[in-house]
Amino acid sequence: MVITVYNTLTKQKEEFIPREPGKVSIYVCGVTPYNYAHIGNARPPVVWDCIRRFLEAQGYEVTFVQNFTDVDDKIIMRAHELGKEPLALAQEYAEIYLEDLATLGVRPATYYPKVSEHIPEIIEMVEGLIKRGHAYELEGDVYFAVDSFPEYGKLSGRRPEEMMSGARVEVDERKRNPMDFALWKAAKPGEPSWDSPWGKGRPGWHIECSTMSLKYLASGFDFHGGGVDLIFPHHENEIAQAEAYNGCAPFVRYWLHSAFITMSGDKMSKSLGNVVTIREACSRFTPKVVRFWLLGTHYRNPLSFGEEELKAAARGLERLETALANWRYLLSTPDQADGEEAPSELVELIRDSKTRFNAAMADDFNTAMALGVLYELIREVNKWALAESFKLTATNRPVLAEALSVLQDCGDLLGIWFTGEEATPGLSDAEIQELVEKRQAARANRDYKTADAIRDTLKAKGIILEDTPQGVRWKRV
Repeated sequence: MVITVYNTLTKQKEEFIPREPGKVSIYVCGVTPYNYAHIGNARPPVVWDCIRRFLEAQGYEVTFVQNFTDVDDKIIMRAHELGKEPLALAQEYAEIYLEDLATLGVRPATYYPKVSEHIPEIIEMVEGLIKRGHAYELEGDVYFAVDSFPEYGKLSGRRPEEMMSGARVEVDERKRNPMDFALWKAAKPGEPSWDSPWGKGRPGWHIECSTMSLKYLASGFDFHGGGVDLIFPHHENEIAQAEAYNGCAPFVRYWLHSAFITMSGDKMSKSLGNVVTIREACSRFTPKVVRFWLLGTHYRNPLSFGEEELKAAARGLERLETALANWRYLLSTPDQADGEEAPSELVELIRDSKTRFNAAMADDFNTAMALGVLYELIREVNKWALAESFKLTATNRPVLAEALSVLQDCGDLLGIWFTGEEATPGLSDAEIQELVEKRQAARANRDYKTADAIRDTLKAKGIILEDTPQGVRWKRV
């Protein structure tokens, strides 16, 4: 299957050809852990978790790296406010962030490198840049010389004057060029610091990702991801550092960036004070709804957070979950002697649905389009299978079973069924069905107290029962 991706570097869609056949290497910028992460911080990891699942389903072996910036001005400032040690504070919030991602069904990365654990490698890279004439030292600080890298700006496409107005330029009259950025900062009182050839100090922001991605994935790895706010200056500087250090290009083959999450029309950010943490969102709308909402819009399009948007996502997910529950229930009933065969056009649609779903995902990982395929599938199958005239026969059973398999498999690729198992630890489908049957037996014996107790037990574990003329149906919520 041909996979195409929109490459921020070339500003166009390109066919994805892995560096190494059968293997995919991915680096995604993580968070600076100094507080609870907001829902905007969840979009890249959820999107990349979905991309990773899809690539693995295509047979690729994926190495996935996501860093933690645990040495940073924000962490130091926050630690001083709370009277804590900066690295300890960063570790605390990094662990909270990983718990939040697990709540959203994001599988662990292959590696979670931290700045504090890679100081020797960072120093080695800074030394190499100085030797190659791409960096210079000033009284314990080391700066990258932007003028030494003629291709600076190729990722963002910005002209020098635009860079000056858009960058967080560090004010230092000693710099050769105002755009030069720090690779190493001389130590200040009360800050974490390490010994270096330039005296005690700590890394600048950008050098960490160049160093750690090269260590774990080597030059020319496949994908680098993050939010659009990282294109400039962070990712622009990563390219300059890495390609200047290696003396060759490309540092990364495909750059993918997810758009902002907005709230009341403004970008969600801690600096604006309009943030909703991952934990707050999951407590208000449940983790599975939040994940579904994040995947309901293509990753390159802005996504709005609000009550109505999340309620719409909840309704959309419920449609899929209800179809899954209904089809499972029908397949659990005995075959009937006679009935109409499934329409040939429906059989064809079911057979084509997984191909169309995969084609949507192969088109720049378009989760919104992929979900559209599933909505069409359940709409057409429900017209047939939930009609009053429907009878499950030996001929119809494989058709409905294939539809259920497509819905299940595609949902697994999106990771949208994850909460069912987490909400009901220890209860398999067979165990749930056994409890349903015990409840039915209790009702038949007029033991309504036992029947109600079983219903309440299942409800507490996220299982909802629905009594219908055709029997009891259940679904996970």
